[in-house]
Amino acid sequence: MPLSKLNSDQLKAATAPFGNNLIIASAGTGKTSTIVARIAHLLNNAIRPNEILLLTFTNKAATEMKSRLECYFDKNIIDEITAGTFHSVSYSLLKKLDKKVAIKQPSELKILLKSLVERRKFGHISDVKPYSGAYLYDIYSFFQNKIVGESFVDWFCRNYEDQAIFSEIYEDILNEFEAQKSKFGYADFNDLLIKMKHELKKGAPLKFAEILVDEYQDTNTLQGSLIDSFNTRSLFCVGDFDQSIYAFNGANIEIIGTFKDRYKDAKIYALNINYRSTKGILALANKVIQNNPRLYEKHLVVGRDEEFKNPKLLIFDEQFIQYQNIAQMIKNSNYSAKNIAVVFRNNSSADGVEACLREIGVSSKRKGGISFFENKEIKTLINFIGILINPKDIMAFMQLFEFTKGIGSATSKEIYEALSSLGDGNLINGFLNPNRSAKIYTPKKKSYQLGLFDEFDNTLEGQRFSHLNINSEFLTHPALRYQKISDDGAIMMFRIYTLFLNLKNLKDLNSILREIVNSPAYISIADGIATKKATMKNGKVNLELKDNLFKKIFQKAEILINMSKNYKDIYTFYNFLTLGNSEMSEGKGVNLLSIHASKGLEFDLVFVVDLAQNRFPNSKLMAMGGSIEEERRLFYVAVTRAKDELILTYAKKDKIKKTSYEPSQFLIEAGLVRG
Repeated sequence: MPLSKLNSDQLKAATAPFGNNLIIASAGTGKTSTIVARIAHLLNNAIRPNEILLLTFTNKAATEMKSRLECYFDKNIIDEITAGTFHSVSYSLLKKLDKKVAIKQPSELKILLKSLVERRKFGHISDVKPYSGAYLYDIYSFFQNKIVGESFVDWFCRNYEDQAIFSEIYEDILNEFEAQKSKFGYADFNDLLIKMKHELKKGAPLKFAEILVDEYQDTNTLQGSLIDSFNTRSLFCVGDFDQSIYAFNGANIEIIGTFKDRYKDAKIYALNINYRSTKGILALANKVIQNNPRLYEKHLVVGRDEEFKNPKLLIFDEQFIQYQNIAQMIKNSNYSAKNIAVVFRNNSSADGVEACLREIGVSSKRKGGISFFENKEIKTLINFIGILINPKDIMAFMQLFEFTKGIGSATSKEIYEALSSLGDGNLINGFLNPNRSAKIYTPKKKSYQLGLFDEFDNTLEGQRFSHLNINSEFLTHPALRYQKISDDGAIMMFRIYTLFLNLKNLKDLNSILREIVNSPAYISIADGIATKKATMKNGKVNLELKDNLFKKIFQKAEILINMSKNYKDIYTFYNFLTLGNSEMSEGKGVNLLSIHASKGLEFDLVFVVDLAQNRFPNSKLMAMGGSIEEERRLFYVAVTRAKDELILTYAKKDKIKKTSYEPSQFLIEAGLVRG
């Protein structure tokens, strides 16, 4: 059983009595093993699996823990445990409560909010430039994550004084934004938690004997309030205050810091043996992090007996020479590429290392660029699936016309509303079985505050498209009557109609995806994407590049189709695409990782680069609301990714910027250079 493999600290924590338990699990101390053992302990003590809730910060972590448990318990038992991220768990529980939501990515909802902001008039109030819809969305999301019990206006005025004059307008826009989301059944990640809290306060029949929380130091105020809303009789929270590095995203270190004060019966346990890093690496990490306030007592010791090289500091005269030398050391290393990581605080550091690695023929993969799932060709596939899941999905529909000539967002929105009316609220029915008596494209009253598209041209019959390659049956479709529909728009509508017709009787997920990818609708969108990417500054299209890009689009689509084989139906696959996409990456080679992306990972050899004062710690980010304590925690996380060998580097000069650098204060605190 899992408990038999634990050390004394881990065993004491895993078998803690029911109640509010906080486990301080420093880097490499076996927190995953302890959580798995705790669940095994619960099951062995007659706690039913459906009474256990495991909250993690990645679905991958939840899957790994359940896989370990399956080595000791029947899979059917483990499948009854509710496990996943705060968002995926909330989504599945809301679904169990028959609360239907359509999950939208922030990039999509920013488009919706942008359309609302652009309708408002700010100029007559002040000369101050108002925020864009995208930036307002980020501020609002941060507010939702960080603040509970205070109005948006009060919080906004306190934190954005120069924009306070617009605060009530922003609040009105956000109220309209919430109404629009409600109308279309949309929810972003924050909404899932907010809706879940609302259902729990209403008395939703969701009772768990114990809730286990991984990476507890990264919880934000919204997540913390959700945990409390479950009102469970036992909490098992595992985290490390020295690894709290997500303040920029709303993480609240006070949640772990005040655990013993908020829960009067709280018990605190510590995992003190590090099994990952060498004695030298751990000594360096501890020496620096000790300069931060100690929230709980911890005495970390080394669990490895082997002898390894001590951490090494390399100082270079010039920044690019630093990158060239790192690349060469990697090429000459005895470690395999997958076991080497270059960890950086600034993206420009990764740019330099990546260029130097490529120059000498060493492959690398970088976490921090455009996600595979954020590529437009993949988002198009997701949009088609989204419409099949939710035929009310206006944003998915509008984005399908992004590369259609003559169809802007205003026109695509009007087409959607017409099709929705023709289908009695169902877009697909509007395409395939239109209610021809429904009133569409009717003029609306003009309203600068609330109306988005107020003026309509006269409508025409669809026969004006008879010269196009569209069958005669679709030419009579009422949705083609709108005068603003271009020839390309009519063709695209016919292609989407044909696709929905072909998908009508398909149930198999693989067949559905292949039908979409091979459809003229998707092929035309892929052509538009490839054309745009291959268009040069002079406006001409590089045809050879376009052809290569077009082929790569379908190679990426094939990856998605192959992924679908692991999912039983279109609903679970769509859940994965919308909630789990940030955990996926492509490519092979040396790992180039931001510190945030490196968290939870470990490598035999780690380079932490550009350890120059003002670069790391990053003075610009500290000036924007960060702190030296968080920068120090970032350093701690970076160096504790290393198992066997740690190399720290910095350069004295940057010739391009004509800047000189002093060594990072963290190198001084570590005793590697003199202050």
